Amino acid sequence: MASENPFRSILKTLEKPNGGEFGNYYSLPALNDPRIDKLPYSIRILLESAIRNCDEFQVKSKDVEKILDWENTSPKQVEIPFKPARVLLQDFTGVPAVVDLACMRDAMNNLGGDSNKINPLVPVDLVIDHSVQVDVARSENAVQANMELEFQRNKERFAFLKWGSNAFDNMLVVPPGSGIVHQVNLEYLARVVFNRNGLLYPDSVVGTDSHTTMIDGLGVAGWGVGGIEAEATMLGQPMSMVLPGVVGFKLTGKLRDGMTATDLVLTVTQMLRKHGVVGKFVEFHGEGMRELSLADRATIANMSPEYGATMGFFPVDHVTLQYLKLTGRSDETVSMIEAYLRANKMFVDYSEPESKTVYSSNLELNLEDVEPCVSGPKRPHDRVPLKEMKADWHSCLDNRVGFKGFAVPKEAQSKAAEFNFNGTPAKLRHGDVVIAAITSCTNTSNPSVMLGAALVAKKACELGLEVKPWIKTSLAPGSGVVTKYLAKSGLQKYLNQLGFSIVGYGCTTCIGNSGDIHEAVASAIVDNDLVASAVLSGNRNFEGRVHPLTRANYLASPPLVVAYALAGTVDIDFETEPIGTGKDGKQIFFRDIWPSNKEVAEVVQASVLPDMFKATYEAITKGNSMWNELSVASGTLYEWDPKSTYIHEPPYFKGMTMSPPGPHGVKDAHCLLNFGDSITTDHISPAGSIHKDSPAAKYLMERGVDRRDFNSYGSRRGNDEIMARGTFANIRIVNKHLKGEVGPKTVHIPSGEKLSVFDAAMKYRNEGRDTIILAGAEYGSGSSRDWAAKGPMLLGVKAVISRSFERIHRSNLVGMGIIPLCFKTGEDAETLGLTGEELYTIELPNSVSEIKPGQDVTVVTNNGKSFTCTLRFDTEVELAYFNHGGILQYVIRNLIKQ
Repeated sequence: MASENPFRSILKTLEKPNGGEFGNYYSLPALNDPRIDKLPYSIRILLESAIRNCDEFQVKSKDVEKILDWENTSPKQVEIPFKPARVLLQDFTGVPAVVDLACMRDAMNNLGGDSNKINPLVPVDLVIDHSVQVDVARSENAVQANMELEFQRNKERFAFLKWGSNAFDNMLVVPPGSGIVHQVNLEYLARVVFNRNGLLYPDSVVGTDSHTTMIDGLGVAGWGVGGIEAEATMLGQPMSMVLPGVVGFKLTGKLRDGMTATDLVLTVTQMLRKHGVVGKFVEFHGEGMRELSLADRATIANMSPEYGATMGFFPVDHVTLQYLKLTGRSDETVSMIEAYLRANKMFVDYSEPESKTVYSSNLELNLEDVEPCVSGPKRPHDRVPLKEMKADWHSCLDNRVGFKGFAVPKEAQSKAAEFNFNGTPAKLRHGDVVIAAITSCTNTSNPSVMLGAALVAKKACELGLEVKPWIKTSLAPGSGVVTKYLAKSGLQKYLNQLGFSIVGYGCTTCIGNSGDIHEAVASAIVDNDLVASAVLSGNRNFEGRVHPLTRANYLASPPLVVAYALAGTVDIDFETEPIGTGKDGKQIFFRDIWPSNKEVAEVVQASVLPDMFKATYEAITKGNSMWNELSVASGTLYEWDPKSTYIHEPPYFKGMTMSPPGPHGVKDAHCLLNFGDSITTDHISPAGSIHKDSPAAKYLMERGVDRRDFNSYGSRRGNDEIMARGTFANIRIVNKHLKGEVGPKTVHIPSGEKLSVFDAAMKYRNEGRDTIILAGAEYGSGSSRDWAAKGPMLLGVKAVISRSFERIHRSNLVGMGIIPLCFKTGEDAETLGLTGEELYTIELPNSVSEIKPGQDVTVVTNNGKSFTCTLRFDTEVELAYFNHGGILQYVIRNLIKQ
């Protein structure tokens, strides 16, 4: 059991400069250990957490020693516990988390435990930002119209979250219409240093959204986890993690004129993908940091999932403190933050000699080498320099279907589809832009690129350029602060003139909430099989994510989004071809509308003011009239409505007893799906629209839900019946069982019948058959999405065998009791001659004590083949979860025993 903290002797008092005390803190210098000076700053945060939480039960002295000895232990894949200071949720992942907590209360009750033990022990902030869709665009009234539709569709979900904020302790819900979770976190929620009951310690956070890493730009250690892990963290369980290696990324020089943070982050992303940083921290340092604004750092940190790192960390320095003051944090708070971090060797001061920090490996980038670029057409790390864009586009049309190919025959590449748009004749070609969206916390949190986009709009309007009326343009800021500084600058009117009026405060296009494109445009694309394009300032552009009809999707800075909207196509060389014709008939080029860094800096200086942040966030928790009028039930146990199609009691704990079920092998399992590389969580559990012919649509129609009220999969994540039917329902999924056909179907092997994945899975289940999945590299990449593990579990999938897994998705599979296995290096289904039509048996011992993390496991097929895989339970704690049938069952049994 827990005992007194053995490190109490290093508890010191932090004095205020003018007398008095800030509070007490565990002092790293008081350890008198020379190894601390060599530790990366990100590892020092893990060290302080282990010292402060050391109770010789959940966190032990030997864990502290492992972290202190990081230089020697990190290459050995040692396991450590970590207790983050808080948890961050958004509504797509937050609803299922609150559903699980409500369901766990019922399970505690049924097993004779105290249901009030199911309560967050650390602060939990939930920002509702994923529900607003761009139904109305290019209208002064768009914000109000979209919010009304958002509330109509999501009233039940919102009422449930409002119930949760009352029923659970320590839970703050930020209402719809406030902003994007990561921007709100950066500008308002982040503490940087906590002062809780007189104890000071560094802020750290895990979030149920992979872009939680954005907060690393503020010197707060944060990363994305699965919803299941987040729930365990809320309930006081330490996270079990492998002590990571840290890549030191040195920045030198400064960005050239006209370069944006987006150009920089796409360059960094490509470099780090090439270096290989999965499961590692990346820590930025060097004199180039002095020139890098906090907003630019946050942009780089935001895209950690795209380069594959757990974190992209920027230690706190003078730039951080300036940003905290700009965003309305009090002088007293900023003074406390600086004093604590300096006292505990966690502050970077450029006037002092550079520290002796040691890194696992090193990279370097001279910021002067960054050039304008975009990424696409299907992956965030496929960077294309702007000057090569036209050539790259033509090679994509030529190339065979793949991440960089559409296989459009040469003779069809110049085809023009004629259509009628609101009475006006119009034409569409391959590469024409049909969606142009300034969207996503990656960029809308950055005043330089937002005001840069507005300056592009101003210059374009003054020269007489226009955006074609059939392009769906939108602007969705990540907080109300953006609206305030655009208004102050006087530039919003130019964005409105080009169709970039504000549509709402949320993720919108970046997560696939693009809304419909005009029927005439949609028909022209479908009838002529055109490769239409979307250009967005987001962080994800996987196929089928942004919109079902945009097969090419390019990530670009907000000013470039405006430029491509004006050009109307991605098939353009901005250097040599005009963007359009001005009012005097003169050709206008890219260079004519692009602002200089000086122009942007002057507008930022004059327009972005601390009072804007204060005013925005003073109002944020007061909600809005629609939110405040929602009536909700009181009571600590949720009253499930069996007729609800949004909130449904999940079956995870049905029949649960106090005895763990023990580990399970797999016997004569069929392969439900046979995949290649880069199957994303968008493929496994799409968040976007529910297709009219899908099993989920059938389920909803049987319950009287009209098609226009289907909403999205993301918004229905509180209902397991719909999410099980939506598993592997992505219309662009490629399954080898279908021999080249694309779509959410599979073959039921015994009968040869082609069925929806859900129907095939139910058929196997009714026959008493287990199923497995075969996959290539990077299985489960993309957004952290616990339904990408819950869904397969509900379909009866017992194991996934792949070449490699994305970090969060692997831990989610573990959390749901699914066995993750990796082929040995150089092997995969093809090299082993597996067709996916075999029966698969995976033998595991009956006792969990006989299983070791990362051990070899033999897989045998019914046609005599056998091969060895690595068992990807990476820690002893993960094996304990497996033994209990999943992480939530483990937590419930432990809480009852306490």
